Amino acid sequence: MTICDRIINIMHDKLLKPYNPQETEPRIYKIWESSGLFNPDECVAKGFTQKEAEPFTIIMPPPNVTGVLHMGHALMLTLEDVLIRFMRMRGRRTLWLPGTDHAAIATQSKVEKEISKQEKKSRHDLGRDELLKRVERFAEESHNTIVSQIRAMGASCDWSREAFTLDEDRTLAVRTVFKKMYEDELIYRGHRIVNWDPKGQTTISDDELVYQEEKTTLYFFTYGPFTISTARPETKFGDKYVVMHPDDVRYRDYAHGQKIEVEWINGPITTTVIKDKAIDMEFGTGVMTITPWHSVVDFEIAERHNLDKEQIIDERGKLLSIAQEFEGMKIAEARSKIVEKLREKGLVVREEEYTHQIATAERTGGIIEPQIKLQWFVDVNKSFTLPHSDIEGIASGSVTTLKEIMKLVVASGQTKIVPEYFDKTYFHWVENLRDWCISRQIWYGHRIPVWYKGKEMYCGTEAPEGAGWTQDEDTLDTWFSAGLWSFSTLGWPKNTADLQTYHPGNVLETGYEILFFWVARMILMTGYALGSIPFKTVYLHGTVRDGQGRKMSKSLGNGIDPIDVAQEFGTDAGRMALIVGTGAGTDSKISLDKIRGYKHFCNKLWNITRFILTSTEDYTYDPDFTDYTAQDTALIEELNTVAKSVTTELDSYKFHLASEKLYHYAWGRLADEIIENSKSILDSKMPGSTPSSATQQEKHSRAQFLLRALRTTIILLHPFVPFVTEEIWSTLPETKNLLLVEPWPIHT
Repeated sequence: MTICDRIINIMHDKLLKPYNPQETEPRIYKIWESSGLFNPDECVAKGFTQKEAEPFTIIMPPPNVTGVLHMGHALMLTLEDVLIRFMRMRGRRTLWLPGTDHAAIATQSKVEKEISKQEKKSRHDLGRDELLKRVERFAEESHNTIVSQIRAMGASCDWSREAFTLDEDRTLAVRTVFKKMYEDELIYRGHRIVNWDPKGQTTISDDELVYQEEKTTLYFFTYGPFTISTARPETKFGDKYVVMHPDDVRYRDYAHGQKIEVEWINGPITTTVIKDKAIDMEFGTGVMTITPWHSVVDFEIAERHNLDKEQIIDERGKLLSIAQEFEGMKIAEARSKIVEKLREKGLVVREEEYTHQIATAERTGGIIEPQIKLQWFVDVNKSFTLPHSDIEGIASGSVTTLKEIMKLVVASGQTKIVPEYFDKTYFHWVENLRDWCISRQIWYGHRIPVWYKGKEMYCGTEAPEGAGWTQDEDTLDTWFSAGLWSFSTLGWPKNTADLQTYHPGNVLETGYEILFFWVARMILMTGYALGSIPFKTVYLHGTVRDGQGRKMSKSLGNGIDPIDVAQEFGTDAGRMALIVGTGAGTDSKISLDKIRGYKHFCNKLWNITRFILTSTEDYTYDPDFTDYTAQDTALIEELNTVAKSVTTELDSYKFHLASEKLYHYAWGRLADEIIENSKSILDSKMPGSTPSSATQQEKHSRAQFLLRALRTTIILLHPFVPFVTEEIWSTLPETKNLLLVEPWPIHT
């Protein structure tokens, strides 16, 4: 069969039919996956990558096993896949390692809600073992759904290295780091103030707080010679310290430590004057009483001055005996009654409408009640010796702190944040970082690797030998295991071959909202455990919003499911809609109309291919052809300029600019102008057309250019729209390998 015959057959079999992404995409992904070429070792073994090639690593931010992927995940997967495909085609030894996160509180909460709804039972009715069986079953089902969705997005990740934050290897890593930090006295158990969720009955991290606007009343009370203000009179029973700024001239006649007799809620008390610079002189009257047990700010003031702390509200959100006749009441019930008592005593000065933000638990909706609890903490300010260090500015064997590591790695540029204006936010958070509460009162997750027997305590990677030992009931904050993700996924501490080859990672791509909660903790953990940086670049994407700029939510009904997009428009269309017009760190808008527009673009690529192959079927593509006309030579220079520009933009993580340039070249330049011009040069196959008056050399030159332009354009577009380009590539004559591993046109 001649080349012409082959092209004609292909045209009849594929290109003469409309492009069908629903049929094409699953088939293409199976071809990619069965090729083994997502695995960098296979690329080396099959000769597509040199063994000595420079590695390029992305560790996938692990989606939570709590449901399905959303458009934020789709954006993350698209951006990372663009980078991986780009670098793979450039000959780099690329590893994109996938995984999922057990998301302890979120996953357990989902299962508990379902059990309560269907069986009217709590976790305590089931017991720890039975609840864990059900949570693990749910997590596995959710994992399988998520993995299928990641595949549907076209993610070219190495599934042979897939990780899970709660699997055996990650559990060993968690216990190893915990034990080491405990022995270095960076992990301790103590009484400190935490975010307590009365509804979920556990501490939660700052990341699991949702702030809601509340309109309430700001009460002004007489407190001896002072007027104080508060929105929470129910916490004031134990207030016996009145605090003011040392520079406030209004209170210069009062001395630090001075005792004053005042009439208060339950009768006369002795209060002590405390001078502290934490007081905002502009708020209220510039003087306040403090409740150290139920306020982070008040707790820190009490710690600085060694003041007493007394609990007013219990773990269920009810008042304790110190409230006397209000004991056992919930806050909402007691507040107005307490104010009425103060009013009867003549201590209410005035009331004002007040709007503030209250912290609620993301998973349960419970209003957070700060509490002093016996918990496990990571000390971020304690000095320790770093035995080995590859971090510039910290020598091996030198003394440092976790906070110093976090600051230095970014300040020195060893890890760069894109866009860089997030540096300021990062440093502000690190400077104000408090000791990290890592224990949770739930059952699903990494259980604290500490055992007790009487007054003895043992910390280790495995349970101690002998009878009588009881393991700590608490589990670790999910962010503890997530903080090890950059290196635990590479086999540390048991297997280090991948670690030596692929660490540190080149890029961490994630949402800006978890810069502190995850990115910063990976810098902390990797610096501590390995003495190195976790990744060289942090690329932050924004929130994907609807076409009107609103955040997607169930209540608004404006969510877009990436799988629905794939089924209706094709994954490629969704990928382009997510990238074009979306710069680093900025929120973006997406709508079905925008996605539909890029479906038309994919169809346009199909039609471009059909025209070029039909019009050049009498010619064989010659990559060494040089006898171009002056006009075609200029077109080749233009094409090369586009290729170089796209390469530069991708190297700079300007995905939106690279995709826009390719879109405009493929449609606006190649299709609308160059191809239209070519119709008068090449002999058209259309019925009724007249023969071209161009010379044979002009025809040959234009045919060679069009075949070259098609190949180059399809290669350049592959990272962005991988399915349609791979399908088109399979129709081109004399292609030997998958487009997945075709060399990039420009090597730099």
